[in-house]
Formats: sequence, structure tokens, C-alpha cells
Amino acid sequence: MRNIEATLPCLMRFLTLTIKCMVSNSFSLAFVFLYNCIICSIFHIHHWCNSLCATIVSSFFSPVGVAGDYKEGYYIGVDVPENDPESEKPFNGPNVWPADGVLPGWRQTMEKFHHEALEVGKAVSRIIALALDLEVDFFDKPEVLGKPIATLRLLHYEDQFSDPAKGIYGAGAHSDFGFITLLATDDVMGLQICKDKDAKPQIWEYVTPIKGAFIVNLGDMLERWSNCMFKSTLHRVLGNGQDRYSIAYFVEPNHDSLVECLPTCRTEKCPPKFPPIRCSTYLSQRYKETHADLSVYDKHQA
Repeated sequence: MRNIEATLPCLMRFLTLTIKCMVSNSFSLAFVFLYNCIICSIFHIHHWCNSLCATIVSSFFSPVGVAGDYKEGYYIGVDVPENDPESEKPFNGPNVWPADGVLPGWRQTMEKFHHEALEVGKAVSRIIALALDLEVDFFDKPEVLGKPIATLRLLHYEDQFSDPAKGIYGAGAHSDFGFITLLATDDVMGLQICKDKDAKPQIWEYVTPIKGAFIVNLGDMLERWSNCMFKSTLHRVLGNGQDRYSIAYFVEPNHDSLVECLPTCRTEKCPPKFPPIRCSTYLSQRYKETHADLSVYDKHQA
């Protein structure tokens, strides 16, 4: 992988000007492509991950056709041993890995991807800071991204056809909860975005994959942080009868990082729209709103 600091200045100047232009014209910033200049070699890992993901999914899951989302995923977070006090925090703990003999070298590959993708995420955060007229390291500092909640998801979408009329999707319409997401995909079409989530009817557009590029998605947390200057974008995945693989890397700040209206995103005419909140509290609330509480089933069985 090329040195990020050596290749970043030119990209930062270009993207900062582009993003500033979009903000000044009240555009909803949806997905941005980051091309080879930063993540050249990491995609050799991506292509290898696709075949390994297929192996592990077929080994550990038995998919059943049901209405709703039909994606399968393997999640890898920041590995925190059980005997570490930090493991008591939400979203922390040890990862669950296949036995060493099942996929030799796979764990090491995933850990390397996790580490290098985080460096890319930090580089993107510096671009975002400049676009918001903040100090370049506003986000890329120990108290914000020093111990981030970073999660890697290996996703497989079955070779099925989606039917929105029946509520059948690869992934239903949603916006990401957090700060930013880096998305690597294969060359199978399926990802769609809605640039204006308040439009009626909503207009959906396909995002064409670009070989050797991450798709960068801005999340709800950044929308809140920027006082809605940046908009998270509604997106979904539709199946077209082909197997599809993607790797999503979610970058969220430290647990105790305070998400409050940025000083450059507030004016007398546009005061803060949201109260301050800690990162882990915000994420916990969002997951509680959208995920089933499995303890309810345990109570019924008891």
C-alpha cells in the first residue's frame, strides 16, 4: 500500500474543493469514490476475501429464502480480550474466528485489512475536516479516532432476485448510523442510492462499481455532527440473480467522543438541531431502535 501521507495532499485539495462546492449548494453528499491513489494494494486483499467469504459462509450458514433482507454477514470488530476492562464497553469484546485449519492465513488477512482500512478512514476524516473549515486533524486525533469503534463486515448476497413490491431485498433501504463507511464491492451491480430521501416518490439510482476503488458513505452521525450540512444518504441493495460480495468497513469515533454541533456548522440563523451525545450512547440508541431484543425470546422460553 502506498504511503498515505505522500499521496494525500493532491487528493485532499481536489476533494476538499469538491465537497465545499457541494455543501455551499446544499447538495446531499451520498457516495464518493476513493481511487487507487490511496488504496492500491488493499484491493488484492479484497479479491482474495471474496472467495474466502464464500467458503466461510457456505461452511457456517444455511440460508433460507424469506421475505426481507437475504444478505449474510461475518462481522469483525476491534479485538478486545475478555480480561481487558475495555471489553465491558458496548461493541467491544473478542472476535470469533474459525479454527486455524479451516482457512489458513485468513485471520491475519482480515486483521491486516482492518488495520489498513482504518488508516484510509482517518485520511478521509482529514478531508472532511478541511471541507468543514476545521483543523485538518479535528477528527484524526486520539480523543476522537484514537480507539475507534471500527467494524468490518464481509457480506454475501445470494443469487436471488429482489422484489421491492413484496419487500424482498438484498438489503432494505437504510442510511448508516455512524461517521463514515468504506465499501469495497465486486463488479456485480446491485447498490442503489436515493439522493433525496424526502422526495415523493423516491428516485433510486444504481452506483456503478469502479475497480480498485472504495465507495465512501457518510453516515447519520456525521449528519448530526455537521448540523445537517452533510446528509447521510438512503441506500439499498437489489439482487439480480447473481451472487454478490462486498466488504463494508464502518468507522465510528471513540466510545466517549462527544458528538455535538461543530463550531463551523452553527450560526444565529442555523442553531444546533441536536443536543450533544456520546458516541457509544448514540450508537446504542440507534441499534436498540432497529434491532430485535433477543432476550425477549429467552423470557418467553423460560
